[in-house]
Amino acid sequence: MTYYPEKITLSAKSVSLMRKLLKENPRLEKIYSTARDIEEVRHEVRKWAEEVLNQNIHAKNYYESDTGEFDNYKKLRWQDFAAIRILDYLDNAGREFPNPYLGGKNTINEPFHIIWLGLKKGTGGAKPLFFHDIINLFRQLTGQLPQEIPSREKVETWMDRWADGLDERIIREREENKERIIRILVENIESCHPGESKYVFEEGITFEQKVEKVRKWWNDHNFHLRFAVRSPRLLNQLLDYSLDLDTQKILEKAEEKGIPFFVNPYYLSLLSTKSDSFHVGSDMAIRHYVIYSKPLIDQFGNIEAWEKEDKVEPGKPNAAGWLLPSHSNVHRRYPEVAIMIPDTMGRACGGLCVSCQRMYDFQRGNLNFDLDKLKPAAGWSKKLRKLMDYFEKDSQLRDILITGGDALMSMDSSLEEILNEVYNMAVRKREANSKRPQGEKYAELQRIRLGSRLLAYLPQRVTQELADMLGRFRQKAKNAGIRQFVVQTHFESPMEVTPESKKAVERLLKAGWIVTNQLVFTSAASRRGHTAKLRKVLNDIGVITYYTFSVKGYLENTFNYATNARAVQEQIEEKCIGNVPEEFKNEAISIQASPSNIPETLRKLRRKAGIPFIATDRNVINLPAVGKSQTFRTIGITRYGRRILEFDHDHTRWHSPIINKMGKVTIIESKPVGEYINQLEEMGENIDDYKSVWGYSIGHTEPRAPLFEYPDFDYELTEEITNFEI
Repeated sequence: MTYYPEKITLSAKSVSLMRKLLKENPRLEKIYSTARDIEEVRHEVRKWAEEVLNQNIHAKNYYESDTGEFDNYKKLRWQDFAAIRILDYLDNAGREFPNPYLGGKNTINEPFHIIWLGLKKGTGGAKPLFFHDIINLFRQLTGQLPQEIPSREKVETWMDRWADGLDERIIREREENKERIIRILVENIESCHPGESKYVFEEGITFEQKVEKVRKWWNDHNFHLRFAVRSPRLLNQLLDYSLDLDTQKILEKAEEKGIPFFVNPYYLSLLSTKSDSFHVGSDMAIRHYVIYSKPLIDQFGNIEAWEKEDKVEPGKPNAAGWLLPSHSNVHRRYPEVAIMIPDTMGRACGGLCVSCQRMYDFQRGNLNFDLDKLKPAAGWSKKLRKLMDYFEKDSQLRDILITGGDALMSMDSSLEEILNEVYNMAVRKREANSKRPQGEKYAELQRIRLGSRLLAYLPQRVTQELADMLGRFRQKAKNAGIRQFVVQTHFESPMEVTPESKKAVERLLKAGWIVTNQLVFTSAASRRGHTAKLRKVLNDIGVITYYTFSVKGYLENTFNYATNARAVQEQIEEKCIGNVPEEFKNEAISIQASPSNIPETLRKLRRKAGIPFIATDRNVINLPAVGKSQTFRTIGITRYGRRILEFDHDHTRWHSPIINKMGKVTIIESKPVGEYINQLEEMGENIDDYKSVWGYSIGHTEPRAPLFEYPDFDYELTEEITNFEI
């Protein structure tokens, strides 16, 4: 079923904006006033765009190429972005797209026809945000919308707006938060009975003695999990009743709908309760992870898996073509890497991220915070060995990411068992390879990663005992050919980088594991200078920045979604001051050779290169198909102003062969650019700092930094792909 808006009249504001569009563009007004039909309009608009494009042979080649070359992309002028977008709008006029925001109906891409209907009949149903986007498109084409690449000084000025958790003033404020929370928690602990919890008070001790006891328990991660906040009422109490009435109502509605609520006391202590604070707004990215949005609550119960490969039927290959030993324990997109989710407490998290990619599993109850029920069952050890058999017999796999949930939510003993089985598998695979001839050898395990947000959520989890165990594993695993040991974490804000998280990172680095960060580019995190400041603070403590992910999902993530235009703007503008010059590339590659020295190595490298942070990460989005990419063109726009993006796969890495049959992937963004800008203004941002965001309509996936490449094998690998079926 297709949705046609021919009879929907325009609002007064839309009419006003349509007139503004034509007044600013006399040539466009003439085209529409003299054209006999819409086809003539399209012909004349095409001719105009081609005139601009023909001034730059690289732009013409990029437009005409099916995949687009990175060299040509880098030579696009600002006006070329607009010309290519107009031509793509025209080339895709009349195409229908499944629109998840129209209750299953299709939407038809007809931007120039919508304007025609508005002018000739006062219909077409175009919303004001549609016209705002078109107005800025033609401003870009005619040179009225400048790109305005900021200087390093400007970016650093933006960075200075944001406080971080290592600031002495922030530390003092959080000590006050901690003390307030502890005194409230004492009352909750009073209601515990011996046997229910190990956190109970002896009879007869004073209130202050109880407070002192809880201060000691604060350093125990299990204490925070035991007394995590599970209700909006307690949340508001621990935040000193600082939540406004509207926010309280939203959270109560979330509780009624059954959305899990789980915020540990440590993480809650990172939130400010003072609106007059010198760092007002700095904790917003954290706050948006704790406070659920209305769109999420409205959609809970109807959320679907975003990535096709997450939908698995037993005995059948997933959307990427991979045959899996278990639909719940192994997720896979690429030949070289697999995600492993163990049947341990690693299925849980230290808190619920509002933009969680597995929110659909929380919705179904498959994921939850009933931690006692997530302890390994009797059959887990046997199942684990079967999973290792799968990895051992895979011809191309060289990288295992243990995640969940959260890998570090597993108890030390559970995690050690998993790692030991991985080690045994790697040894067996290496021994089997010694008997295979050249050209028939399998890929051996080179990299093992632990995916965890606990370094930000609950850094107390990284105990010395855990670090020692990881260090011992690394020492013996090197003998099995494993060469890269990575804790892949997720800091969202410089305010999450605290003395506790710094200590956790230090322990992991001393254990020989490098720490890399993946950021989800939420609307709050996308504010000017925010991610740049985060990169700098992370580099300071020895964390290497890795991917920056656009928020994925449909209506449920509308509030936290920062448009892809902003992701590309950030990639081109802010990251340009963090690129490592060519003469220092080898030094950057060697960073992981000595993990314990990474903080000092990063300091020296940045000083020599003259950069404030190292921008080694890539901006990408997980496609609702297979893999990640930032290679896209904006090929359409809905009457609401939502852009229609067509993605190509990332041609810089090896994919499942199935992508050759899949073609390109289309995404209708959940939020118009204008709505995103309005949201930034609500956050207190100066929207003049974002003006050129309207013009970013094309993206290209950056080459992966050499630091993150796999080592070469010293033998000839088989071309056979096992565990695969098309």
